[in-house]
Amino acid sequence: MEQRISLITLGVSDVARAKAFYEQLGWQGQEVEETVFFQAGGLALVLWGRDKLADDAGIEGPGTGAMTLAQNVRSRAEVDEVIATATKAGATVTKPARETFYGGYAGYFADPDGHLWEIAWNPGFTLADDGSLTVPDFSAMN
Repeated sequence: MEQRISLITLGVSDVARAKAFYEQLGWQGQEVEETVFFQAGGLALVLWGRDKLADDAGIEGPGTGAMTLAQNVRSRAEVDEVIATATKAGATVTKPARETFYGGYAGYFADPDGHLWEIAWNPGFTLADDGSLTVPDFSAMN
């Protein structure tokens, strides 16, 4: 298996509400057959009804896999801006932005379906002009 992710699909209770939330964050998507696709760099974030996702995966209910989506940004101020925009769009702040143990600055919010997002500025992770992140060589840091 190649070490990459092509799509991240979020099971949502109301596709229209979820789409409106992400559009209020400034995301632009395409809806096809009650499924919304957002191009997110080299991968896609997909919104799909929880029941349909569970049926497609062959499981009962929405599943219980815990995960967090994360977006690294270019500054402390941008962390605050993104969290404020998400809050205005209907997100719930689960952890206000604050200094981190690694010398950065980060906070968390939950979207209307409870999916957690971490918004972080990490001085050790440089972002390219297109927003892509390359994991640093941690072995070179020791």
